[in-house]
Amino acid sequence: MFQIARSSPVYDVVIIGSGAGGGTVTKVLADLGVSVALLEAGPPIDPAKDFKEHVWPHQVPHRGIGEGGMGYFGPTPWAFGYFTTTSGGWQLKGEPYTVAPGNKFEWFRSRVVGGRTNHYGRISLRFADYDFAPYSRDGLGTDWPITYDDIAPYYDKAERFIGVTGSKEGIRSAPDGIFQTCPPPRVHETLVQRAAKKLNIPCIPSRLAVITQPTNGRPACHYCAQCGRGCVTASNYSSSQVQVFPAMKTGRVKLFTGAMARELITDGTGKVTAVSYVDKATRTEQKIRCRTVVVACGACESARLLLNSKSATHPNGVGNDSGQVGRYLTDSVGYSLSAHIPALEGLPRHNSDGMGGMHVYIPWWLWDSKNKDFPRGYHVEIGGGFGMPGIGSFAGECRRHEGYGKDLKDSIRNRYGANVGMAGRGEQIPNENTFCEIDPDVVDQYGIPVLRFHFQWTDAELKQAAHMHDTFKSILETMGGTVIRPRANFLAGEGISTGGEIIHELGTVRMGNDPGKSVLNKYCQAHDAKNVFVADAAPFVSNPDKNPTLTIIALAWRTAEYLAEEMRKGNV
Repeated sequence: MFQIARSSPVYDVVIIGSGAGGGTVTKVLADLGVSVALLEAGPPIDPAKDFKEHVWPHQVPHRGIGEGGMGYFGPTPWAFGYFTTTSGGWQLKGEPYTVAPGNKFEWFRSRVVGGRTNHYGRISLRFADYDFAPYSRDGLGTDWPITYDDIAPYYDKAERFIGVTGSKEGIRSAPDGIFQTCPPPRVHETLVQRAAKKLNIPCIPSRLAVITQPTNGRPACHYCAQCGRGCVTASNYSSSQVQVFPAMKTGRVKLFTGAMARELITDGTGKVTAVSYVDKATRTEQKIRCRTVVVACGACESARLLLNSKSATHPNGVGNDSGQVGRYLTDSVGYSLSAHIPALEGLPRHNSDGMGGMHVYIPWWLWDSKNKDFPRGYHVEIGGGFGMPGIGSFAGECRRHEGYGKDLKDSIRNRYGANVGMAGRGEQIPNENTFCEIDPDVVDQYGIPVLRFHFQWTDAELKQAAHMHDTFKSILETMGGTVIRPRANFLAGEGISTGGEIIHELGTVRMGNDPGKSVLNKYCQAHDAKNVFVADAAPFVSNPDKNPTLTIIALAWRTAEYLAEEMRKGNV
């Protein structure tokens, strides 16, 4: 049985979740003089001890494949490998989720201070002006209650503060911002640019949250290319190092780790007065009182918390008078293709590290085309070069090459770095058949009801994935490569990513002007609970062909400033 312990302080704001949204709100509010309690379901993080930035495979047991060589026989406990700073994964012990029969969905959760920002790809793209008015443009989806002009000043603030590389290109689908210089393209990226140019496709410097000049006391990137391992110097953006830890130094932030939020507690008027959470270490239920609450657990986890927060005044959950909490879940459309490029064989060994991730990318170039058989579009991410070898790096070559010993080693060395991969990230149009809800029969180890997912791609996304294949094939073949992978039957659901696999789940607690059709107003404030705000990807109305983190930060910054002003006026 859980024991309930009540805490006495009343915080101005309780923030639930310390990722991009929660970290941003924490830093902005603390700088504005607001006292904050920050709840994180995972453990604390110590970059000096927990990050594996410069660790070589030979320095760790079993070269990082796992105790007893477990990675040879099945998935390891680390979603992206031993060296990646994840503290989470697709499946968490004692914290299940369910998927409705006939559906497929994968839910990645990162339980640690800073969440996914400790290890994500740091691609930082502004949404275009037309992304905020999709319905007005083509009659599909729903328009946002805000415009590009509303959020542009906060894109500016975010880019100045966290630091984003890029170049001024004047491409409408990829709005220019406040950029630091991007490193030059690597050899394989130069070949991609040349091939793309022949096909009249733009390929421009990447926009990554990795600083190339000293910024706010953080040193410039030292080009070890290991961003997914965590960055001890904080040269790449993570909310833990760049926002949470600095905010704590103000003395206005109290961090609670291992705190699994159970529900928002409301009074007779429907106002939230406290947050109930489970202290994982003691398995006791705690209650922390607050004047306002900011939910920033991630799109699906935030929906789960609101749906589980039922009371006489909120019988369907806090914020759910409209019945829209959990609805219109989306993920990015994903498809990838690679090829061996003979021109890269036997390339002289050189330092091709640079920033972790790509130095160039392809923005959506057909945004104004009327000749496509699908709506919306995608951008293209590029991979290749001399990645750090690890266990399994050359498994493909071992399968392809006949023989072993010196002959096999020579082949591996010759073909090392000669593969180029392309991955599309495209827009899913929200549909009524894709949503999450509370499973009536399953709870987690803390007794909290879990989510059940429904997910469905439509022809719009399936045809988009087919276009990705054809585009990637054209570029790779123009580079001199030969694509071996056959064209999938996309309309039958083949080839395209599984829902949730790209880890860009958005929506579920959408903003809008009509309280009957949305959960939040244009400042991410709940229509039916004025002291509740949501500051992650849940408020997003659509899921454009851009990675969401920069927009999460910008939107959360805007929400935090609005909340602080409303508190000053006594409105919340």
